[in-house]
Amino acid sequence: MLAVAHVLGMMMAVFAVTFLMPLVSALVFQDGTFDDFAIAAGINVVLGLTIAAATRRHKRELKPRDGFLLVTLSWVLMSLSAAIPLMIALPGLSFTDAYFEAVSGLTTTGATVLTGLDTLQPSINLWRHAMHWFGGIGIIVLAVAVLPLLGVGGMALYRAEAPGSVKDEKLTPRITETAKALWFTYMGFTIVAIVALRLAGMGWFDAICHGFSVVALGGFSTRDASIGAFDSFAVEMVLVALMLVAALNFSRHFVALRGRTLAPYRSDSEAKVIFTLVGGSVLAIAVLLTVQGTFPDFAAALRHAAFNVVSVATTTGFSSDDYGLWPVFAPVWMIFLSCIVCSTGSTGGGIKMFRTLLLARQAQREMKLLVHPSAVIPVRIGGQVVPDRIAYSVLAFIFLYFQTIAVLTFAMLLTGMPLVTAFTSVVASVNNLGPALGPTGPAGTYQVLTDVQTWICTVGMILGRLEIFSVLILFTATFWRK
Repeated sequence: MLAVAHVLGMMMAVFAVTFLMPLVSALVFQDGTFDDFAIAAGINVVLGLTIAAATRRHKRELKPRDGFLLVTLSWVLMSLSAAIPLMIALPGLSFTDAYFEAVSGLTTTGATVLTGLDTLQPSINLWRHAMHWFGGIGIIVLAVAVLPLLGVGGMALYRAEAPGSVKDEKLTPRITETAKALWFTYMGFTIVAIVALRLAGMGWFDAICHGFSVVALGGFSTRDASIGAFDSFAVEMVLVALMLVAALNFSRHFVALRGRTLAPYRSDSEAKVIFTLVGGSVLAIAVLLTVQGTFPDFAAALRHAAFNVVSVATTTGFSSDDYGLWPVFAPVWMIFLSCIVCSTGSTGGGIKMFRTLLLARQAQREMKLLVHPSAVIPVRIGGQVVPDRIAYSVLAFIFLYFQTIAVLTFAMLLTGMPLVTAFTSVVASVNNLGPALGPTGPAGTYQVLTDVQTWICTVGMILGRLEIFSVLILFTATFWRK
């Protein structure tokens, strides 16, 4: 425990570096927040170094068990650090709401309790989007790259945080080199996103903020009306392309760039299903919106269906229209897609497509075994045989995923929240999606929640981001038994 505390102290001190971005912004815009971010950075450095110094003699190589504890505590603690400038700069913001906003940012959920975003201090807005960027893949890659320099191996942390089949997929011989490879891929994609949004018509500030958000598949925006405020077909289509790319495995992006070939995408079984499912959903919902008269013609319906379906399915959470007012099938189907569409190794949330495919293949195998009990039928994905151990792990994860949603939904119902809002708010939180239906939908914010309801959603966001196992394992007797 003390060894983990030492690393947490060092990470907290290093996290202060992330405040450089809003500090520079505060100087440029002269929006009065420089002192707020400077104080927050100072608190992180002093407190972090104090913890690290007090536990220095306990420094050692982390074990796999330590990795789970470190991952969970680091997200809880870094969210607290990220909330400090929000509480200082926005005096009317309670600790509960500030922590919710920080967790939503770092988990790339994009749910917000803030209004008046159009007139919010630029540095605060930039910090909200920067949290998305660091939280998407930045924090984990940065931690894996930095920990070895602190004398602490990063593999335990990487294995505890990385989802699905990516756990055992090394892109380079050393974990530090793997971290750097993913970091530079992520950074390159961010630059492309910012430039593309600027060329599509956004100003530089909006392009930077939304570039940070879309790469991380987070839904924070600089406008209360989200992307609908820009009313730009070009911006929407650029974001659609960026969201689809970000929903794919970043390991595939790195391999494709290194080999200068599209072969990794063609052989990616997840990508094929993702594009087929999302494309079919866009067309079906566009037809539905046209038939129901939601939009005056098919072209308008297709435009808004394409943007909002892709945004929700990839767990980004941007909106160009209040889809909560669409025929009920559309938003419910979109939220369902958010559970399964994103690829493993992406910055998205939900069950992930790899697990969905594995569950479907496992179901097919079980039906065949009912007819041919003695047959040997391996489960294959992408031409590779999936070991039974992974199949059992996926079944356990999906069980815990639905149990988590059920428990948190019942907890919300106990607070008096209506069923639809309670259920969709929990699903949106666990999937790191952001907007739900009802008061917490695309036209509203999570400001309407009570403190208890806000904390329930906060727990859901952390559980979803850390893929449930990494958190729940800390509450088992086996984990703490020597």
